[in-house]
Amino acid sequence: MAEKLDDIELERKLKKEQKAKEKEAKKLKALQKPKFPASSNSSDGPKKEKKGKKGETEDENPEFIDPETPAGEKKRLSTQMAMKYNPSAVEKSWYQWWEKSEFFVADAKSTKPPFVIVLPPPNVTGALHIGHALTASIQDLLIRWARMSGYNALWVPGMDHAGIATQVVVEKKLMRENKLTRHDIGREKFVSEVWKWKEQYGGTILTQERRLGASLDWSRECFTMDEKRSNAVTEAFVRLHEQGLIYRANRMVNWDCTLRTAISDIEVDYKDIKQETWLKVPGYSSPVQFGVLIYFAYPLENDSGEVVVATTRIETMLSDVAIAINSTDKRYMHLHGGKFAVHPFNGRRIPIIIDDELVDPEFGTGAVKISTGHDVNDFELGKRHTLDCLSIFTDDGKMVGDKCTGEFAGMPRYEARVKVVEELKKKGLYRDCKNNEMVLGICSRSGDVVEPRIRPQWFVNCNDMANAALEAVKSKRLEIIPQQYEADWFRWLGNIRDWCISRQLWWGHRIPAWYVTLEEDSTDTLGKYDDHWIVARTESDALSRSRTRFPGKKLRITQDPDVLDTWFSAGLFPLSVLGWPDETEDLGRFYPTSVLETGHDILFFWVARMVMLGIQLRGDIPFRKVYLHPMIRDAHGRKMSKSLGNVVDPLEVITGISLPDLHKRLEEGNLDPSEVKVAKEGQKKDFPEGIKECGADALRFSLIAYTAQSDRINLDIQRVFGYRTWCNKLWNATRFALQKLGSNYTPPPRPASISVRHYPPICKWILSSLNKAVSKTVSSMESFKFSDATSAVYYFWISQLCDVFIEAIKPYFWNEGEQFEKEREASRNTLWICLDAGLRLLHPFMPFLSEELYQRLPAGGVERRESIMISDYPTVVEEWTHEQIETEMETVNKAVTKLRSLKPSEKAKLPSFALCKADQSADIIASYADIITTLVPVSSIKILRDGDSAPAGCAIEVVSDSLSVYLQLQGALNPEAEKEKLKKRREETQKLKASLEQSMGVSAYKEKAPQSKQEEDMKKLNSLMDELKLIGEAETELEKAINGQK
Repeated sequence: MAEKLDDIELERKLKKEQKAKEKEAKKLKALQKPKFPASSNSSDGPKKEKKGKKGETEDENPEFIDPETPAGEKKRLSTQMAMKYNPSAVEKSWYQWWEKSEFFVADAKSTKPPFVIVLPPPNVTGALHIGHALTASIQDLLIRWARMSGYNALWVPGMDHAGIATQVVVEKKLMRENKLTRHDIGREKFVSEVWKWKEQYGGTILTQERRLGASLDWSRECFTMDEKRSNAVTEAFVRLHEQGLIYRANRMVNWDCTLRTAISDIEVDYKDIKQETWLKVPGYSSPVQFGVLIYFAYPLENDSGEVVVATTRIETMLSDVAIAINSTDKRYMHLHGGKFAVHPFNGRRIPIIIDDELVDPEFGTGAVKISTGHDVNDFELGKRHTLDCLSIFTDDGKMVGDKCTGEFAGMPRYEARVKVVEELKKKGLYRDCKNNEMVLGICSRSGDVVEPRIRPQWFVNCNDMANAALEAVKSKRLEIIPQQYEADWFRWLGNIRDWCISRQLWWGHRIPAWYVTLEEDSTDTLGKYDDHWIVARTESDALSRSRTRFPGKKLRITQDPDVLDTWFSAGLFPLSVLGWPDETEDLGRFYPTSVLETGHDILFFWVARMVMLGIQLRGDIPFRKVYLHPMIRDAHGRKMSKSLGNVVDPLEVITGISLPDLHKRLEEGNLDPSEVKVAKEGQKKDFPEGIKECGADALRFSLIAYTAQSDRINLDIQRVFGYRTWCNKLWNATRFALQKLGSNYTPPPRPASISVRHYPPICKWILSSLNKAVSKTVSSMESFKFSDATSAVYYFWISQLCDVFIEAIKPYFWNEGEQFEKEREASRNTLWICLDAGLRLLHPFMPFLSEELYQRLPAGGVERRESIMISDYPTVVEEWTHEQIETEMETVNKAVTKLRSLKPSEKAKLPSFALCKADQSADIIASYADIITTLVPVSSIKILRDGDSAPAGCAIEVVSDSLSVYLQLQGALNPEAEKEKLKKRREETQKLKASLEQSMGVSAYKEKAPQSKQEEDMKKLNSLMDELKLIGEAETELEKAINGQK
């Protein structure tokens, strides 16, 4: 075959003849086919097709345009594939058909093993962002893979009511449209307005999930405030209260004065302040000063001196109840023994106490003012010393009107801050103001500065539940992936504090607790008496319990106006979505779930609480594995921010967007003009031409591939577009295959049973490679190494199927003569098997493209499922594994790569040579000569042995320790460039050799390294030494050639 392929003119002639035949056949086929009917919006009927018009492409031919598909029906495909991949055309119609066909629906009665994932419920206010896209891509990958692998796969969608976020959105809407606050219209009407907003605008994100191809079981869709989920929340609260785990107490909480509620830690963003800084705070017309320590003096009792203290929050001095010093501080020895200071504004006696736990003599003045009602550390000190707890702020951040605040009563806290300093100066007590590095807590929802504040709240005692959650991980019943996050798990749960679960909001689950007011009570203030609280499932039940507790008393009950923390209902989600507290069929079949996939930033806030509540309320962990994905940053590693202009909207990546439209989106947002300007510059730098259309498949695949970066992803949109280009290559590979298979091709009825004994080596190789790709993909999926799985799939499709196999078999199809008839038959069968299995391998990663191409493959007598998504995932066919041929082809591919690197830019085929130092290398080159000449391509390849010299004018590349390749450049050789290449290769090999020798020379190597490792290293070292010898010989040959030219 090699001699015949050397005849370039014959090859060109055969190709030309074959193309002419194919063109003639296409024309004949087109004449025989009826035209497609005109689209429904045309009234002129079918129009005659015009051909031969300048600039017309094949895609404009009706044969290449998909007919319209009625909603929900199986997609109607064009008779021929378009010349180029078009993601918007490919991704059209498939999802509606999948959903209508109920391919996503799990059957609780199925005997298949269950595989269950609960979608982390997105906020009802939310729109799809890149983090959601990552979550959906990974979870859909797992679900589709499990479904195809024989599992009863259930992926449950839900939506979170998002208490604070939703209330803020609707409050802003009320103010914008009606200039009203929620207090103006009252609770009942406000809640009604929220429900109206939810029905009209909420849940957009779940619709957007469909655009990504998320195969969620929509028949089980739920909302955290629907009736079933609300009943579950009430039941959980009552049971935990009855078990003594929920209680009410006065504790320090994070308070938002704008929202007038306690907030959770996750809703607090922390801003580092390095020095004096002026910040805008909601509700204040002027910026507020932060980042300073203000020093002022407390006069001592009986005019015996003063003590100077320092504080970052001077306004809280109005609630000071003590001054603390360290027992070892010599400056204050005279203040030991019950001394007092006098408050300069209200005359209150301030005791001076000793507390070595809190006071650091080296910080500030060494004397610490104590405000037990406004600082966490001061609150704990107050409990140690039984100090009073004074609170001087109202819910909205104003000074209360009492004897503590005096002339400052009614002032907003930061106006009081300025006024207190002014008055201290007037009294001669102000001492200094210095820069102070600090961390400022800011509410992520309102932008207000968080105020530590004492409030009566409902808490969950988490100690025992946390221990159970710790034990679940220690005993390996629960696996956290990546394992590095186990340390966070142990640290957080080992130091857990009781969980504040009440919020002073109007939107959310109303706390199922009623306060009993007795006729004889001295005050009807809600919550005045701790023993008057009744926890019950319903109001009638609460009334009944109240009468039991207070028999014969005249009473009335009032439900607690507070609502529950959103994380409380979210923590119940794996239970409530399956029907708990009812013993439903779903709960019995699908709990515990299989995997919880989410971001590592909510490991404690959500994951740990689900585990604690699942164990406590159901007696078992809610999932067996937790996979924590990385956080997404921009290509430069920066956190995505609207003000930087680097926020990536996944829908805009899918459909594409121009730079002007990106700018327009910024202008329509709520950024300040100065921020818009900065953001536009950022967009111009990162997306100078906007974002090109990538499609959902390319976005999904790239996000999954990025998971190799374990804690953060630096997302580069160019990489996403690179995968879109790959999709085009898959498209074209399938087009080629369908052309070569022909319209009459019938695949083997049982592909896995075919005998490949007499198949050409290239066919045996690709089938063995397919086995390896399947094995690597499945093992990577099982170990949650999703990036490795994408690499295995990508490598098979591009580096093996497209770049090698398809190119290598092309000579078999240059003519239809008898000479290669058996090779063509083997190639067709192999090609069909690789496409069929390769698309099924790809489907969980790229559902749309894989379905489109799968539906175009000829089925013939093969029994295939209606959709690729319910077909079987590929498995290894042991009979196809051929390690020897894989090893041989590895050498061939390396030789091809090296020869290609030697080729000049012109397309002329040149002679090549292979210097083989070993018989094995010579045998491989001889056996695969036809493939090498086709893939490079070169006109010929001749084997040289030791002592043979390559012709003059050859460029050289070293392939391995026993093989070098030469390309005769016919006068185009650049000797100096060739010398430089060999020099670089020698230096690289010497570095590898030195590194290996260094590791082998470590003193403990021989004692600690396994014998197999030592043998492998020695083999590598000998190979590197042989390679250096070969490089040296090549350099000598090149020098001879150069000298011969002189």
